[in-house]
Amino acid sequence: MEIIDGRKLSREILDKVKSEVLLLPFVPVFCDVLVGDDPASRQYVEMKAKTAERLGMKFYSANFKDTISEESLIEEIKKLESVQNICGIIVQLPLPTKFTDKKIILDAVPEKLDVDCLGELASEKFYNNKNPIGFPTALACMYILDSLNLDLVNKNIVVLGQGDLVGKPVTALLRFRGLNPTVITRKTENKEILIKEADIIISGIGHGKHVTGDMVKKGVVLIDAGTSESKGGIVGDVDLESVKDVASFVSPVPGGVGPVTVAMLLKNVLTVAKSKHE
Repeated sequence: MEIIDGRKLSREILDKVKSEVLLLPFVPVFCDVLVGDDPASRQYVEMKAKTAERLGMKFYSANFKDTISEESLIEEIKKLESVQNICGIIVQLPLPTKFTDKKIILDAVPEKLDVDCLGELASEKFYNNKNPIGFPTALACMYILDSLNLDLVNKNIVVLGQGDLVGKPVTALLRFRGLNPTVITRKTENKEILIKEADIIISGIGHGKHVTGDMVKKGVVLIDAGTSESKGGIVGDVDLESVKDVASFVSPVPGGVGPVTVAMLLKNVLTVAKSKHE
């Protein structure tokens, strides 16, 4: 079994992004809206800020106390469009629990700056294959898959789950290429058989160590985009120890899809910046 090095792939993408950012006649600005003071979210925002700045981008800090009202938060997000050279806005999830309708908040991000694709307009354009940017985690899965130089046309590809961040958009990206992945959800019948027949499995169900060696066939490629907490740490959907003698390639958690997702997010910011310059 070969472990896919997501950090190395991330560096490849970021090096290219940096070289293109340096060619721009302005410094693109990226903003990650943080509401509340969740330590994990704050750490994640800080990591993205440092990465963006390493690429020659500017990070615009937009932090709000969790006492802010939904109406005020929406107003503040919309105001960000007027920040000079802004080329990407995302809302850090999860939002504090008091915000019961996250959709209305995500929809406040202007469509052309929605580098997470989570607002309705940007998402709709993506699923109509008319958006030059896409869901970063789904793009990361595809980049990892492409890095393996496999003949995807003749492979039986299975997507586990149809969540908004991974399963649904990665299925769309595969179909845009003329591929016909098998989608498995909780309601799918004969799922054990379908999983066992898969040459490639992309999983984003967030069910720790769900995919085990006895479930998959010899030589399977496992792209693990699921995360869940376990004993104070983060684990993926794939039980690495269990599949090590069966799988040919596995993306680990952490260190697999995650770093590539951040790289794809910032590549989206670059795409917006280039469109402004055209």
